Amino acid sequence: MFCKPFKLILASVLFGGLLLPLFLAIAQAESPDLEKECGAILEKLDEECNKLGPEECKATLEACESFYQKKSDGYKGEIGTIQVQKKTLQNQISSLDTKIKSLNAQINKNNLLVKDLNLQLDDTQSSIDKTASKIDEIQQELADLIQLQYESDQISPIEILLTGENFSSFFEQVVELDTINDRTQELLGNIKGLKTNLEGQQNSMLDEKEGLEKVVMLNSLQKEENAKLQSQKQTILKDTKGKEALYQQYLKDTEKKANEIRKKIFELAQVSGSEAITLEQAYTLALEVERVTGVRPAFLLGLLKQESAIGQNVGQCNCNGASVCRNPNLHFPDINPSKAQFAAFQKITTGLGMDVNKAPVSCYIDGGKVQYGGAMGPAQFMPSTWLDSGYKSRVEEILNIRPASPWRVKDAFLAAGLYLSDNGASSQHQSDEIGAATAYLCGTRTMTNACIRSGGKGYVYAIMQFASQFQGYIDQGVLK
Repeated sequence: MFCKPFKLILASVLFGGLLLPLFLAIAQAESPDLEKECGAILEKLDEECNKLGPEECKATLEACESFYQKKSDGYKGEIGTIQVQKKTLQNQISSLDTKIKSLNAQINKNNLLVKDLNLQLDDTQSSIDKTASKIDEIQQELADLIQLQYESDQISPIEILLTGENFSSFFEQVVELDTINDRTQELLGNIKGLKTNLEGQQNSMLDEKEGLEKVVMLNSLQKEENAKLQSQKQTILKDTKGKEALYQQYLKDTEKKANEIRKKIFELAQVSGSEAITLEQAYTLALEVERVTGVRPAFLLGLLKQESAIGQNVGQCNCNGASVCRNPNLHFPDINPSKAQFAAFQKITTGLGMDVNKAPVSCYIDGGKVQYGGAMGPAQFMPSTWLDSGYKSRVEEILNIRPASPWRVKDAFLAAGLYLSDNGASSQHQSDEIGAATAYLCGTRTMTNACIRSGGKGYVYAIMQFASQFQGYIDQGVLK
């Protein structure tokens, strides 16, 4: 069965509904037309899945998903090979073409994942509905038994004995009451088990929805990146008109612009001039953090860009004496009512020899009222997270600096990297980075309703876009 030509198998699927042979063929075939065949399936996926059962449909999804993953991995290897070669026009175009193909493969894979997750959601919802229906049935039977038991309880054993024709009927009624009691206990046990099962199914659905949201976000990011690469390719071709000499001049101009970017100073608020860093220095520091934590430099820079513009804005409250301070008279207790947070803040500032009423913290003011605040430094750590969750002590141990300061650039970079690594970003997979970014705002990798209300989706999306921008600088040699 494995030797059957792939196209014949595909035809049997599309016209005869034989999906299992298709799954086996896709999983093992070496056909050069496999990409075309999977593309055709992808176009007809909804139609085919409506005709076929969920198990067969999932099998096809998994097979093509594996194919696209292998294609994506292969493209990434090609990109690395091309980038180590001499920078020529043809190599640059080849690199861009390969990146575009890689992203297309990832997008196709994610489209399959979205369909697969939707099928899982449908299956889980169906199971939930069945379980809920079963609970309703048992509850109705239980109500009938309770009513019957109640009516029986109104008659004493003496009355049963006196009204019965003989001792035999008396004992039959007693046995019947025992049976009712046994059945009642059995139904109560069934309900308890079904409700536990229902809770598990509902938790599973939440996990599936979370996975679906991540894949959808990844797809959006990858499509944006694809559009950027297409635009970059067209710009190169337009500016050079396909000629190598013009490309080399274009490359020279690009490197000149890169040098200008490197010279831009990131003014870090509330730090001495000696601690102000350039974008290139920020990247160098992010590379050092990667060696310790495994967190991708572009992702770390993207997060710090979102949090504080990489230190340009570390807070506009409790900042009397700072060069830029919008709310000098709003102190920590005014913007954060937590006594535990303020106690930690006092301990941190005292240990650093800082005035507790002049150490800048973040604050969000809307409609003339403070909504929330209290985060410190370039990485915007909350006091209790910095102190009580152990990030201060870990930074001190790694850098051999005591006391560590959330306002010090190096300390803040490392602490942010440690937090992101603790929440999975060390894998450098985009889905894990999305989870880590979510945790940075909401304390959990899951995009809960509370996190959504706090602007979690927009926050995470912005971080990933900044990360993509910084990765572009890195890939183009702007940052070295």
